[in-house]
Amino acid sequence: MISQAWAQAAGGASGGMDLLGMLPIALMFVVLYFFMIRPQAKRAKEHKALLAGLAKGDEVVAGGGMLGKVTKVTENYVTIEIASNVEVQVQKPSIQLVLPKGTLRNAT
Repeated sequence: MISQAWAQAAGGASGGMDLLGMLPIALMFVVLYFFMIRPQAKRAKEHKALLAGLAKGDEVVAGGGMLGKVTKVTENYVTIEIASNVEVQVQKPSIQLVLPKGTLRNAT
């Protein structure tokens, strides 16, 4: 009356992850590298070069938007003159931008 059912042999299912399954993950790492890691490393390298090139007389923008002229540069600190006879000492990494010469004269 009832015929027996025979199981089919396992064909397509494999126990591990194959190369095609890992492709999207590898692609995500490549995209992450080119859009996030590489530009950030490039900006860090440029900022390090900017700090290494600081010299007395440079006009800079420090953290918080302070504008001033560099009067003294040491290994870890920079002294900035922000007004006549008013000097502020800041850490080197807080220097964000070196302005073109003469910018401060035009700003006041």
